[in-house]
Amino acid sequence: MKRLPRSNLITARLATLSDPIRLRLLRLLEREELSVGELSKVVQLPQSTVSRHLRLIADGGWVSPRSEGTSTIYRLLLDDLPMDLRALWVTVRDQLGSAEQSPELAEDARRLAGVLTDRRTDTRGFFGRFAGEWDQIRDELFGRRMTFQALLPLVPHEWTIADLGCGTGNAAELLAPVVSRVIAVDQNEAMLDAARKRLSGHANIDFRRGDLESLPLASAEVDAAVCVLVLHHVPQPEAACREMARVVRPGGVVLIVDMVEHDREWFRRSMGHRWQGFGLPEVIRVLTGAGLERPRLLTLPSDTEAKGPGLFACTARRPLNPPAP
Repeated sequence: MKRLPRSNLITARLATLSDPIRLRLLRLLEREELSVGELSKVVQLPQSTVSRHLRLIADGGWVSPRSEGTSTIYRLLLDDLPMDLRALWVTVRDQLGSAEQSPELAEDARRLAGVLTDRRTDTRGFFGRFAGEWDQIRDELFGRRMTFQALLPLVPHEWTIADLGCGTGNAAELLAPVVSRVIAVDQNEAMLDAARKRLSGHANIDFRRGDLESLPLASAEVDAAVCVLVLHHVPQPEAACREMARVVRPGGVVLIVDMVEHDREWFRRSMGHRWQGFGLPEVIRVLTGAGLERPRLLTLPSDTEAKGPGLFACTARRPLNPPAP
């Protein structure tokens, strides 16, 4: 086999590392041994695309493939790389930065954690068949939302809850059967019409039109306020959070669910997002600045089938005894 001149070899190696997708794959394969299907779930690309990139990576000697049953498993083993490849990869990897510095790499890390959780479930199914298959059996028998819906009665029955930015009524539909009253608020009349039609079977929902920065609710009117995937549309999130703090009673709770900070610019261009998610320290700062206390923030596990950015859920409470002005 004819050897490439050294200059051509270097050019070929740099060309392999010039593609952002291949860099993401290599970072993942340095952390874990993964199949094509698992990598596809993490980077949210078709398996055919991932396979094409893996062929280039493997041909360049960057990864070690092995067969496991009918699948091929890949891994980047730093100690097994030739010294020149190892030095080049370490240099490039260090320039990429950490997951803390890149929303895209952070999202890859979250999805990888979800894939590994799925794998552990499969492993339990192999060694303890019934226990491992129970989640799938339960989902087939009762649906994937069964556990979540069964936990909803933990919400106090006597509560009034505001569903802020209710859209077509997804959250209100879940809450209405378990609480005394739901106030569904949206600035878009078409959305409210869709919610009214969807929720026509519930007599305890009050529909109101208004903006999150100036809510059509009296002070301390509700026991809780929920804002699900809405804050990234709001021009002034700080003002919206101050309004949430105003409308909940002393001791009441505010729940915000939204996207963690990401770098998908097309969300802003094609879906009208004003904010590309939120940094988690920023969320806590905004809520405490609105006069709420005891913030509790949870990064939600990524569903390996979901294609959007990672999500967080954050709760905070209005003080029972607000400080004197």
